[in-house]
Amino acid sequence: MANFELPKSRTGIEGLDQILEGGLPSGRTSLVSGGPGCGKTVMGLQFICYGADHGEPGIYITFEEKKAAVRQNALTLGWNLERLEKKGLMLLLENTLPFEKVCSGEAGFEALLDTISEASGKIGAVRIVVDALDVLLSLFKDPEEERQGMLRLHQLFNACGMTALMTAKIPDGPVPAAYGFMDFHVDCAIQLDQRVIDQVTTRRLRVKKFRGSGFGRNEYPYSIGPGGVRILPISTLGLRHKPLGAFVSSGLEELDDVLGGGYRRASSVLIAGATGTGKTSMAATFAREVCGKGETLLYISFEESRQAMMSNMLSPGIDLQPAYESGSFRYISGLPEAMGAEEHLLRAFKEIETYQPDHIVVDAISACKRMGSEKAAFDYVVRLLNLAKERGITCLLLNQTVEASSIQERSGIEISSIIDAALSLHMTEETGEINRTLICLKSRGSKHSNQYREYLITDAGVELMAVYIGGGRVLTGTARKVLEEKEAAEALKLEQQIEERERELEYLKAARNTLKKGRAARAVSRGGERHE
Repeated sequence: MANFELPKSRTGIEGLDQILEGGLPSGRTSLVSGGPGCGKTVMGLQFICYGADHGEPGIYITFEEKKAAVRQNALTLGWNLERLEKKGLMLLLENTLPFEKVCSGEAGFEALLDTISEASGKIGAVRIVVDALDVLLSLFKDPEEERQGMLRLHQLFNACGMTALMTAKIPDGPVPAAYGFMDFHVDCAIQLDQRVIDQVTTRRLRVKKFRGSGFGRNEYPYSIGPGGVRILPISTLGLRHKPLGAFVSSGLEELDDVLGGGYRRASSVLIAGATGTGKTSMAATFAREVCGKGETLLYISFEESRQAMMSNMLSPGIDLQPAYESGSFRYISGLPEAMGAEEHLLRAFKEIETYQPDHIVVDAISACKRMGSEKAAFDYVVRLLNLAKERGITCLLLNQTVEASSIQERSGIEISSIIDAALSLHMTEETGEINRTLICLKSRGSKHSNQYREYLITDAGVELMAVYIGGGRVLTGTARKVLEEKEAAEALKLEQQIEERERELEYLKAARNTLKKGRAARAVSRGGERHE
């Protein structure tokens, strides 16, 4: 016997259809509940507008707002309801329904049902949204009448063959007993809420039930903006990652050698170090390298504005202005506290979708904790990396650390295991000066160096020095120069000794040749005398 698959209607809400494994149950009733400001109305409008744009006419019934206000609000999100109404793809009904009759008994409620049935037949509605169900039910005085009224609505929607979505205001937290029955009368129940973590507001969605279908059972962050609700599911992470690609130069030939060939395309690269170690300089060097070859890079900054960053990079001789003017370098910035992690992530996703970059730099992931919590930072980074890996984008993550942090956990948010390559930058204090060194902690798929390397940030950019070892350790700064000068002096002395030896050899060789010539001349002379 073939497996039966429940018919579903796509909501048009990015991420939600994935969580619902296709959409809401077709021809059945679903409920979206939550406190004020969660986006219930927006979700309902998005469901109706998506259906209308795809040939499924719908009815939108509002029990709280006037039709004019609903149309204006929809325009701010990019939906022209009036256009859909004129085309006969949508019918907007407001709270002018005969509420006084609804409260008067069976005949009154029948009038309400007749109004909905008539509206459905008028445009051949396939979808319907009732916003807000709690206002309608509050008109009933008897709790049993509320239950019966909701059941009658449910039966009407089924009889008309409409896919229904109802919204209800339920305060955040435990569901009040007065509204507990709602979830039992629907086939799919979705709960929305918004919470404040460290003064940062975040929104979450959870599917409570879905009869006859599987669904994502986690909590999912979502955002509201132009285009409506957008949800970022995390349930499919790691399923569609592209393999690591060919090498792409870091912009520094010596660093490429350390990494075993450079960065790998579609890889995630962590550059971690304390402030002043040159993380941004290395990222900017990479940006200049790839943009100079006609590739594109998106720079996401939580630290400084584009003008400040590009101006600062002129000091080490890294000019990104030509790349920016050509469009190969794009820069977005914003304070982590300005919005929740999901809004930051959606902003990044939108830029990635429109710009289609070959590479991404995030400066710095350590600032992501200020989006609300360490978990919010983790969600942001992991989901961004997932998208980058799925699209074959190379992603450089900069992370500001303290020198005392563990070398095994340089990411700061426990993502080291999903990083493909990691560079750890250090500053060492010795002989009255501070010097910089780096080491490659890992580089998947490459034979990389395991030695510390000194590097300099000069007027001509970042410069890696050759490895100098003395006394069982890598020498840097003045100690390195002393060794270099000592080796140079010894080399000069050796060269002088060699030259002196060569002169001695040349003198001995000349003397030997003179001796040979003298002997030959005497031999010739004696031979002449015997002949006489």
